[in-house]
Amino acid sequence: MRRGAYDSGMPAPLPLSGVVVACNEADRIERCVASLRAVCAEVVVVDSGSRDATRERAAALGARIVEQPWLGFARQKNLAIAQAMQPWVLLLDADEWLEDDALDALRTLFASGRLESADVVTLPRRTRFLGTVMHRGSFAAEPVERLFRAHCRHEELAVHERLDTRGQRVIASTVRMEHDTARSDAEYWAKLQRYARLWAEDRAARATAAGRRVAVPPGRASAAALAYLLKNLVLRGGLLDGPGAWRFHALHARYAAMKYRLLRGR
Repeated sequence: MRRGAYDSGMPAPLPLSGVVVACNEADRIERCVASLRAVCAEVVVVDSGSRDATRERAAALGARIVEQPWLGFARQKNLAIAQAMQPWVLLLDADEWLEDDALDALRTLFASGRLESADVVTLPRRTRFLGTVMHRGSFAAEPVERLFRAHCRHEELAVHERLDTRGQRVIASTVRMEHDTARSDAEYWAKLQRYARLWAEDRAARATAAGRRVAVPPGRASAAALAYLLKNLVLRGGLLDGPGAWRFHALHARYAAMKYRLLRGR
């Protein structure tokens, strides 16, 4: 049995609501929910119409299920946060989880007293891509704002939603999250293309609302891709992570270029 599972010898749960937004994640939801159940007083899964066993598998592990048709990234997560009954929230995606050492670090953080002077805590997130673990580059220890007081909410962005930290006290932690980001190259590239379209639509809409014309200089797309590769493969040493990482970063370079090509075409 996983050390995180509840039993009579386990420490009391933390004053923490584990919150997950999911859809058709039956193959991944158990790992995520199990890690949250190890430390959280409650786990809430907000499901947006799964056609597989996502809800049933999460419920079997003790998660409370809330069904909500998709509202968009930020609004769906804000609705999920609003379900929390504990003073602190730990927000994970279904393809994310905490290993046992991170669970121990989280308990230590709550016992340390540091949270008394904090509203938001960043967690370093390590990405895995089709079996390759990122040890270098931007995705090896990406700081993400996933542990926060229950009053916090995300900004209303179409994609790459982020927590609104204005006026909040933000601290860093060593509680590392794991992120198994893809089931296949094709699936991952399809997701990045959706993100690129949403990004371009959002930027164009913001420009129109401000009375500005969308202007993308020639060569901006290629420059974005090149800058990404130089930063992650060369400056941050991603080349040393091997062929799996090269494939991952190549997809992200294509994504960086695609965003500006789509924006220029609007």
